[in-house]
Amino acid sequence: MENRAWPEPVGRVTAYLRDAGAEVRVEEFRDGTPTAQAAARAVGCELGQIVKSLVFDCDGRPVVVLVPGDRRADSAKVAQAAGCRFARIAGTHEVEEATGFEPGAVAPFPLPRVERILIERTLLAHQVVWIGAGSDRHMAALSPAELVRLSRARPMDVVELHT
Repeated sequence: MENRAWPEPVGRVTAYLRDAGAEVRVEEFRDGTPTAQAAARAVGCELGQIVKSLVFDCDGRPVVVLVPGDRRADSAKVAQAAGCRFARIAGTHEVEEATGFEPGAVAPFPLPRVERILIERTLLAHQVVWIGAGSDRHMAALSPAELVRLSRARPMDVVELHT
């Protein structure tokens, strides 16, 4: 799982996975996976199996919200689930400050400065989901149950209704 040629953020993710005894596969994709659509194409899975790790500012506290690649987070639902007055998508600097990862490369762990992680409950229906693993070229495949265990995320309804 660990490769010395991988960037430092990917090394942090793989070390966390190794230390947690995780059942997970980390892969590098030459063409990159900067968007959910690009990730689904590279991996060869449905868009809904790609997990977007979004950082929200919730009353000044960072909250990471895990949503399917084919859905949008609902900021009002995020605020309610996080127990705050407002929730807004964090800016680039806030994402890096809170997670240690660049936007588009946020992994759901390790996140020592993030107290709360929420996961859209519909992700739990899949056999396998794919998460960012620290760069826009690295992804990890794991079961939703393993994702919840490793991230300590709380399953919630945090996405907009389908239109």
